[in-house]
Amino acid sequence: MKFAGPLASCLIMTCLLLGAVPALAEEAAPKVVVTPVMKSAVTATGQPIQLPQTDAEVEVSTYDIPVGAKLPVHKHPYPRYAYVLSGKLEVTYLDAGTTTVYEAGGFIIEAVDQWHKASNIGTEPVKLLVIDMIEAGHVNVVKQ
Repeated sequence: MKFAGPLASCLIMTCLLLGAVPALAEEAAPKVVVTPVMKSAVTATGQPIQLPQTDAEVEVSTYDIPVGAKLPVHKHPYPRYAYVLSGKLEVTYLDAGTTTVYEAGGFIIEAVDQWHKASNIGTEPVKLLVIDMIEAGHVNVVKQ
């Protein structure tokens, strides 16, 4: 069977347009954007990252640290990671003799078993998303 004339042109255009609709729908769909924040194999003081070997447990929490607040000298026996959601946090590692300032968007890989202290040195509260990798039943903050 042969098609000719305006009907054939209309049929061909319809087929082409219908074939393009899924492609247009894919282009219009919102794209997922992945933005790397950090990649590291060491802590803030250069220690290799080592995870708990038995009964590993993940604990996730948020910390709200008011302007001018200071965290006492403490250490973490297990890995701790923190994403700074807002504010400006100064962390001083006493054992390593280093001080680092972390701001919103920054990521902290805490030193393990090293004494340190922190304070909010900014003009707004610090909000942290904290992830601890601990052995089940243990805590990850030891005060001096």
